Amino acid sequence: GRKSARAAPRLSVLGGCLLAAGLSPDPKLAAMLTTFSLAGLAGFQAVLGVPPALHSPLMSVTNAISGMTAVGGIMLLPALAARPRGASQLLGAFALLVSSVNIAGGFLVTRKMLGLFRRPDDPKEYFSLYGAPTGLFLAGLAALSATGRAGGVGVAGLASGVLCIAAVAGLGKQKTARLGNTLGVAGVAFGVASTVCSQWLAGATAAGLAGVGGIAAAGAGSGLAIASRVGPTELPQTVAGFHSLVGAAAVATAVGEFLHLAPLGLLTPVSIGAIVAATYLGAITTTGSLVAFGKLNGALGSAPVSLPRRNLVNALLSAVSLWAAARMMRSPTLAVGRAALAACTAASLFVGAHATLAIGGADVPVVITCLNSASGWALCAEGFMLSSTLLTTVGALIGFSGALLTQDMCVAMNRDIGSVLFKPLKTNEGGSCEVKSYAPHTETSADALAERLLSAKSVVVVPGYGLAVAKAQYAVAEIASKLRARGVKAQFAIHPVAGRMPGQLNVLLAEAGVPYDIVLEMEEINDDFKDTDICLVVGANDTVNSAAIEDPNSIIAGMPVLHVWEAKNVIVMKRSMGAGYAGADNPVFIKDNTDMLLGDAKASCDALNAALA
Repeated sequence: GRKSARAAPRLSVLGGCLLAAGLSPDPKLAAMLTTFSLAGLAGFQAVLGVPPALHSPLMSVTNAISGMTAVGGIMLLPALAARPRGASQLLGAFALLVSSVNIAGGFLVTRKMLGLFRRPDDPKEYFSLYGAPTGLFLAGLAALSATGRAGGVGVAGLASGVLCIAAVAGLGKQKTARLGNTLGVAGVAFGVASTVCSQWLAGATAAGLAGVGGIAAAGAGSGLAIASRVGPTELPQTVAGFHSLVGAAAVATAVGEFLHLAPLGLLTPVSIGAIVAATYLGAITTTGSLVAFGKLNGALGSAPVSLPRRNLVNALLSAVSLWAAARMMRSPTLAVGRAALAACTAASLFVGAHATLAIGGADVPVVITCLNSASGWALCAEGFMLSSTLLTTVGALIGFSGALLTQDMCVAMNRDIGSVLFKPLKTNEGGSCEVKSYAPHTETSADALAERLLSAKSVVVVPGYGLAVAKAQYAVAEIASKLRARGVKAQFAIHPVAGRMPGQLNVLLAEAGVPYDIVLEMEEINDDFKDTDICLVVGANDTVNSAAIEDPNSIIAGMPVLHVWEAKNVIVMKRSMGAGYAGADNPVFIKDNTDMLLGDAKASCDALNAALA
């Protein structure tokens, strides 16, 4: 009953919004809304099939696909000359440049991640053969366009959208994940190619297209150079950094499109609304992603920082966008629009930074997925602005993908998105807060632990963010390999929000050569802890905190956690007895069946490896 009571008002509001859209005299709006809805439903179903272990590659591939903002940049570039001139064309060149960085870098990062999951006995893959039909299709599209036939452009756009959705669906299984990345590359290639051919049919010259190619090549080269230096540990901040490029491209395209349409008197209420929406969402994505990058990279502290009454400040500044849209609709002139868009951009940039700064380290996984979703909605707004079904389709796919991941993260933390964004937890930066002295804790040594592990029949390793920081994945993988070689059943357990982005620890373990079939999710392994001889916790805290279940007054009460304390013996490898990012005391540390092995996770694992030799 409560669920229906909450859903009914939301559906009523949605119905009202759809009826309000029917008031628009623009016949294209209904068609764009249809495309948005169908693409969103298809994307939502595709994302539902992606397992948590592949959430990091999912975010990476959708981030690369969001580089379709390049389409808007291409449409703003000069048709007759190679060099852009004027503010609108320069903004288009900038959008194409940063979008190309995102596309090439994003797909390479995804390819590297998925390559880590390959096992030595996996059959050889021949995805390079898909280059033949892709090349033939592009050649056929070019031939049709050269003869003046415009039908190929629409077909290529359709194929692009279908392939992008298929790319996400491909990530639903390990066996098809790398194929999904390949389909994503083809999908973006078709989308960009259809736009270039459309420009050619509209009168673009070889010089104009050469300018497009030069800018895209420079951006792609930069993206490949960045991605080639990124390791799995740097993955979260890299994805955040690429998100900022998508946001910046959306803002540049929106402002550039306004500067192009306003002098011609071609602005409509729908186009103005889309321009403001793309500016608002793109600006928030840009600065929010940059702040997230700083937090993840260590340049900024993880503790929340904000102005007094920050929610009111953010709401008032967000309202500037509504004012800008209303002002531009009343007076769609160049002078008025410039001032309104400038105010909207500045306010939105501040909101993105301020809102993200106010969110602590424990909620960063949710922030990353929110920004991923926001980049999709910005792309959607760009699609409405340019009347592009391709951008609307791809934007809906990414927007719903990020929204579903955000929901998954919130469920894993027993929180709703409103509490994360508007009432963030007070973060214990650096884990300096000491645990309550319920009882004295007991410590062990690497040598003693090695003897116990070798005498065990089953061992479950639970890695956390501390493992990622210490770069101890190879040492842990070696421990598990040695135990398995001695006949011990060794498995890994991953919490959905372990690490600083969804699926980060799965990627790190894959990098170290851990077979993905012994890496289990929380729902798969929680019932097995009671039959486990030893649970080895490496750098995890909040995700294994029994207070979430045992203490209704705990700050993380109700949060789903790994039931490590149910194992016969628990060994916690941790730098100190300090609390985790949420600042919650962890009674597991002082339970009778728990021993602590304090110190750097990498050093402790190396000592344990030496003792197991």
